[in-house]
Amino acid sequence: MLQKALPFFIYIFLGFGITHSLLGQVLQQDSSDNIFLINMGYGGYQPGGDLSTRFGFTNLAGGEIGYQFKSNFYFTGGMYFLFGGVVKEPNHLINLRYDGFTILNYNGQPAEIRIWERGYTVPLRVGWVLPRFDPFRANANSGPYFETGVQFIQHKIRIENVGNLVPSLSSQYLKGYDRLTNGIGIIQSIGYRYFSLNKLINFYVAVDIMENFTENRRDFQYDQEKVENTQRLDLMLGFRAGWTIPLYQINKSSIFYY
Repeated sequence: MLQKALPFFIYIFLGFGITHSLLGQVLQQDSSDNIFLINMGYGGYQPGGDLSTRFGFTNLAGGEIGYQFKSNFYFTGGMYFLFGGVVKEPNHLINLRYDGFTILNYNGQPAEIRIWERGYTVPLRVGWVLPRFDPFRANANSGPYFETGVQFIQHKIRIENVGNLVPSLSSQYLKGYDRLTNGIGIIQSIGYRYFSLNKLINFYVAVDIMENFTENRRDFQYDQEKVENTQRLDLMLGFRAGWTIPLYQINKSSIFYY
């Protein structure tokens, strides 16, 4: 009886040892990969320069696609929607205000007018990840990074004439008040990018500085009764964070046992 049971216990013991060894594996990626990047992110920015006289805190939300090489050099391109709730343009709509404060509808009642900041950016970025300076020693794809790039930026004052009760703010006249502005900008960023070995947790955080060289694109400003064609410097300083969906082409790993 004991002789028949002995092989069974030997198999259990060997199986336990192999299982323990497998559970004790530590996967550590020691070489970088070629990675196709899909980024989805949000940024919050404090405006500066000419932009600060028009808008308050500004949000960017959108996404990018790109490619990171084995050298940890990468490039991305995408689109972000620009929006905010604070409009500070001095004397905006002043010529429509009955007593300097109130806009009346065609019934002689105070009109409901809503205004927001709206726009978008189209950035093109190049950057370099530095895994050797990674304080977390994550893997050869992760680490602090720096990047630079250019972007097209456009912003305006979105005006909602609730009920369309103010004829002077009907759709054919809004262009004279919306301050549509666009131009080219320069981006500089420093941040940290993380790729997990199980490919489930992949994110980035960054601090951005943007210098945008823009100009008003409307022919005439109704409230100012003039053409505004001066060059603007719209600055933005803030943070950006997002999630990355990585598509790996090659994944080299070394397996260490304890």
